[in-house]
Amino acid sequence: MNTSVIVFPGSNCDLDVVHAISSALGTQADLVWHDDNELPQGTELVVLPGGFSYGDYLRCGAMAAKSPIIRAVIEHAGSGLPVLGICNGFQVLTETGLLPGALLANRTLSFICDFCHVRVERNDTPFTSLYRKGQVLRIPIAHYEGMYFLPGDELAKIETANRIVFRYCSPEGEVDDSFSPNGALNCIAGITNEAGNVLGMMPHPERASESILGSVDGLPLWQSLSRWLEGRNRS
Repeated sequence: MNTSVIVFPGSNCDLDVVHAISSALGTQADLVWHDDNELPQGTELVVLPGGFSYGDYLRCGAMAAKSPIIRAVIEHAGSGLPVLGICNGFQVLTETGLLPGALLANRTLSFICDFCHVRVERNDTPFTSLYRKGQVLRIPIAHYEGMYFLPGDELAKIETANRIVFRYCSPEGEVDDSFSPNGALNCIAGITNEAGNVLGMMPHPERASESILGSVDGLPLWQSLSRWLEGRNRS
């Protein structure tokens, strides 16, 4: 799996993603500087990692969305290949328009760094095929602005279109606002684009890919992507 991890000034989870992918799949990922104009030849997966791109000035992800490399990321997504935005990367994807909505300040108005539980709503995406629908994952979050927001009519549209991939839940899988750590509407923790090849999620799967980290629930995400790309390459 040829992976490009985009590095912005202020990214701090880029090497975590590289390590998680190499550890999980035995493949190397390339770091790509935000000021580059092209992705490395043969890139199959693009990851926008977590962190504080450009110091979160203006809005989280707003300045990163104007970086030169973003044009190539948009073209990559348009080709049908997978793009994954994690935490700050999710924020960047909404700022580029690749995903709808916005990530607002947590309802507690405080930074949250802790494990949470999310329920898999779809396992028919390139990112989730090795999960069970309804499976509960224990994955960490670390953000100040993670409250997913979308106006009511638009929120209803993405719900109807089945674009929610992960929801915050109880350890038993119950979805309720009380289990949403940041107040996200409809407990949304991750969404996809219409085509299903662009995923934005606030939880950090790279921090749950080895048992020493306290969870391996993020591991099937990388394995799902690898299997999907292998199947695509064979067809």
